[in-house]
Amino acid sequence: MHCLRMIMTIFLVLVCSQALAEKRVALVIGNSAYQHVPKLPNPDNDAGDMAGKLKDLGFEVVVGRDLDLAGVRNTIRDFVGKLDGADLALFYYAGHGLQVNGENYIAPIDARLLSYIDLEFEAVPMNLILSAMERETRVNLVFLDACRDNPLAVNLARSMGTRSSSIGRGLAKVGTGIGSLIAFATQPGNVALDGAGRNSPFTAALLRHLGKPGRDITRELIDVRRDVLEATDGKQVPWDNSSLTGEVVLKPSTAPQPSTPAVGAADNAAELAYWDTIKGSSDRDLFDAYLQQYPHGAFVSLAKAKIRIIERAAADEAARPQTPAAGGLPAATEQVAALTPHTDSGLSGPEIAEPNRELVRAIQKELNRIGCRAGSEDGLWGLGSRRALEQFARLGKVELAALEPSSDVLERLRTQKARICPLVCAQNQQLKAGRCIDIKREAKLPEPSKTRSTGETPAKKAPSNTITAPDDAKRKSFASCPDSAQLAARQTLGRGSGRGRTSMSATHACGRIFACARAARGQPWDCNWR
Repeated sequence: MHCLRMIMTIFLVLVCSQALAEKRVALVIGNSAYQHVPKLPNPDNDAGDMAGKLKDLGFEVVVGRDLDLAGVRNTIRDFVGKLDGADLALFYYAGHGLQVNGENYIAPIDARLLSYIDLEFEAVPMNLILSAMERETRVNLVFLDACRDNPLAVNLARSMGTRSSSIGRGLAKVGTGIGSLIAFATQPGNVALDGAGRNSPFTAALLRHLGKPGRDITRELIDVRRDVLEATDGKQVPWDNSSLTGEVVLKPSTAPQPSTPAVGAADNAAELAYWDTIKGSSDRDLFDAYLQQYPHGAFVSLAKAKIRIIERAAADEAARPQTPAAGGLPAATEQVAALTPHTDSGLSGPEIAEPNRELVRAIQKELNRIGCRAGSEDGLWGLGSRRALEQFARLGKVELAALEPSSDVLERLRTQKARICPLVCAQNQQLKAGRCIDIKREAKLPEPSKTRSTGETPAKKAPSNTITAPDDAKRKSFASCPDSAQLAARQTLGRGSGRGRTSMSATHACGRIFACARAARGQPWDCNWR
């Protein structure tokens, strides 16, 4: 028994030493000074205050404030480079964000988002950060204060016409890998408030409650939720999605722990006998039962370590390629074996090895080739790629074991020679011969009257909008008119008067008529005097 106590003491010392040497890395981004939409008052303050809070909690913080597209990408790259060997990673973002087709995007300060194509080149998918964190770190915390009412999303929805239903309010719900927690300023699909103070209601509550000594993060988020509900009169409800497998305490308690009564000799003997019975088992339920029966027992740390070993073994077993059942596959459908099968647990799945990026890039390229839009061919398997693969499986009547990359999936895609996903054209285009072409609007000539003989030629009428030069008398009366019709238009027409139109005319206060036209909506007006 004395030797056992010495072994346990050495083990606990090693565990404590590892805790003290824990590496923590955080990425903090706050975007306020947007160039093409109104400036946000709080994100710059929120990011600065949050960075200071995390530094006090022992984090190595990578900070980015008012970043354009290049700045966002460079800051993320700097953060990902520091994740190697990290025990805990944290990401905080305040600013404009938006969801399209269920995927969330960060909006840099130079974003315009005037068309759907701009989304690929002017915004940064949040999954780029979340995937890197889950690959490198076992415990990940994400805080998103980016659910504000977003005029950039309005611009994008206006340009997409009938397809604007794919753009949702606020941010979309995000699935998490084991060991991750994602907290939103409000429920998915809802809009959060900026607040009237220095910080937004959500960030102000985070600054108050994060890092309380000895407090678990999930308990801290309950206090955050209560504060935000009170500050917004119940209009905003913070929401989180967690797959953490244990307590996460950002600041250990410095107060002495209350001493526990000495365990009697009989209890010690019963605990030792129980441990001797289960220590060689691979059944997690036995170790969970031990922790419930002896929460302060001598083998608590060993039991938790054994549970982690069992979880890793289960993950490795699940990651192995599955052998097809005897007799082959049903004739009605094709079965494509994926790298990662589904799991029955409530979590999003076990931690597995990172997919080969070249394999993922090749699959993304093939999906784009057959019309199933997988987005950027960046080698990162995210929600957009999964949706594209799901669309391929549905339209091609292919049954997939899971929406994950594998060599079998790639081979099946390469056998598909023709386009399978339908081509979706813009509002001012039409589908013709398998291509989207611009719609040409041509004036139609009036049909000959049924009573007119075929030999008659209809008389040509002068167009009603013919621009004629004013005579001398009119020129003298127009002496008070501006020289430029452009200036006259700005003086006469209010902002937004020509929304949705490509031509219009009006009379200036001096009495002269001007006409304006433009090639398409969103283009500048060209005005001339009549």
